Amino acid sequence: MEHDGKGIKVTVIGGGSSYTPELVDGILRRKDTLPVRELWLLDIPEGEKKLSVIAAFAGRMAKKAGSGIRIYPSLDRRAALEGADFVLSQFRVGGLAGRARDEAIPLKYGIIGQETTGPGGYAYALRTLPVIFDICRDIEELSPRAWLINFTNPAGIITEGILNYTGVRAIGLCNGPITTKRAIAALLEVEPQRINAEFVGLNHMSFVRDVTLDGKSIINDLIDLYEKAEGEAREKLKLVSDVLWDPWFIRSLGMLTNFYHRYYFKCRAMLKEQEENYRQNGSRALVVQEIERKLFELYADKSVDEKPAELEQRGGAYYSEAAVALIDAIYNDRNEIHTVNVLNRGTISDLPYNAVIETNALIGAAGASPLVIGKMPEKVAGLIGYVKTYEQLAVKAAVNRSYDDALAAMISNPFVNDYETAKTMMDEFIAAHKPLLDYLAKSPGRIPRRIET
Repeated sequence: MEHDGKGIKVTVIGGGSSYTPELVDGILRRKDTLPVRELWLLDIPEGEKKLSVIAAFAGRMAKKAGSGIRIYPSLDRRAALEGADFVLSQFRVGGLAGRARDEAIPLKYGIIGQETTGPGGYAYALRTLPVIFDICRDIEELSPRAWLINFTNPAGIITEGILNYTGVRAIGLCNGPITTKRAIAALLEVEPQRINAEFVGLNHMSFVRDVTLDGKSIINDLIDLYEKAEGEAREKLKLVSDVLWDPWFIRSLGMLTNFYHRYYFKCRAMLKEQEENYRQNGSRALVVQEIERKLFELYADKSVDEKPAELEQRGGAYYSEAAVALIDAIYNDRNEIHTVNVLNRGTISDLPYNAVIETNALIGAAGASPLVIGKMPEKVAGLIGYVKTYEQLAVKAAVNRSYDDALAAMISNPFVNDYETAKTMMDEFIAAHKPLLDYLAKSPGRIPRRIET
């Protein structure tokens, strides 16, 4: 991108998040190559107290690092977005209380309750899409040349909406791929930069079709490890996809999985585990609330001036590394390969042209140029296509502000497969998330324009 010599303005939407110190740490580590002059931390009035804690902590981190970066906590979205070079989206509409409902309601119907996939993830998307559309209208007006890096979940669906229904330059990002690559490097006891992994599919539904070490394919060797690994190696292997899969499953698949495939390929076991955990501890959201409470106690301690180790318990490993490296690659036109969420445009020949996919892409000043994949792997093509159809219907429901479309998307969700259950859950989500989903019960509103691709 063009440099004006004045440095970069970065705006973080959801700046009061417990994740923000992770991001600040990543920016400070690259201060010599990424001259961020202003970091605007934007939040809503309900988050003002947390925002002030995060801003003060970020200031201490910057001072310790010897950085002259200026931190601006703000509740004024227009001021925060005006003239921004990069906008990072990491907000949660409805907060952790909303997440708790997303996780609990499906369990009542014997369905996986998860915040980014299944019906819970769908409810999260329906709350978030209208908000991101509103934010994008401001970006179009106030910072039309900005790059929006979307981390807000469910990242694939949200990025699908941004890239198809707004004029904002955007790239979706997830920490899953970089975590997988790091886990493979740890398993093999090599430096991460020696590992390259080819991802194909969708966000939270991508498969690793090949892995290379120093340019040589080792995917078959990794598959063999599921049968041969012992002791510590087996524990490291589990970190690759959060499940130590049966060797026969991995051999039949011929690829490596991600953290979310357990909900599709071990559905009954995961449902049983979730139901038991919910009986004992409540939803994961309640656990996260306690982690956040302890984190904010640390952030508020004026003697703390570096990212605490406890932040790793929050999830989102390597979040800052993925986000800041992506910004660096765009700003400095590095032409590096990153795994991102972008428009398909023929990259995967048997998915819709305008679908958002998760894939490896060359990243430079012009944005993301996906590396051609061709046809999806036959063994998972049906599942990937199934999930993509649901995701596109989910966006359509929010765009059209239509209950009928919302119900159609719920019915099409791979975890549901039952009309009566879909209808009952849809109505319960709308009631549970008042007023955030009230728009689905009203007459159609203004439809954002569709960008021709």
